[in-house]
Amino acid sequence: MRVVSGFKKGLHLKAVPGTSTRPTTDKVKEAIFNIIGPYFEGGNGLDLFGGSGGLGIEALSRGVDKVIFVDRDQKAIQTIKANLETCHYQNQAEVYRNDAFRALKAIIKRDIKFDLVFLDPPYKAQKLTELIEEISNHHLLTNEGYIIAEHGSEVVLDKSIGNLTMVRHELYGIIGVSIYRLNEGWEGETK
Repeated sequence: MRVVSGFKKGLHLKAVPGTSTRPTTDKVKEAIFNIIGPYFEGGNGLDLFGGSGGLGIEALSRGVDKVIFVDRDQKAIQTIKANLETCHYQNQAEVYRNDAFRALKAIIKRDIKFDLVFLDPPYKAQKLTELIEEISNHHLLTNEGYIIAEHGSEVVLDKSIGNLTMVRHELYGIIGVSIYRLNEGWEGETK
């Protein structure tokens, strides 16, 4: 597992010990960023099921200003912090040990909007539709933002959730990736 591109290209990242998390492969990570980027001029990211922090760190390496990482597993939190240290991104990150829905409630109170939201929950216990609805209902995405949901290839998400529309759906073996943006004509708050 490594940083695929950007400022920290080639740096190796640690995986979370044990089998509780499944890191996004470099191939899938590269495919995701080729769709949504590949590079960024600032902005905020949210890695809601951080795992090793690979997706959020990739976003930082490609130009995102700041990423909030959330995971409820203590080993994952330790791994994210170690990987941020390896990449010298501690000052561009916040790391919280929390449940995804509780974390969203805390974020809503802070009135932060995100350009990138990564949702890569454990495949067995996915609540992707509910999470995407929560993000939609509280307008947590900027007008140009993306939600990137990773899931088992057998999972079929709705084409439209709240004020969001699926703009891409790709399969990579047993992994499915669904990408959402605000509906055309949505007149929400701007960045």
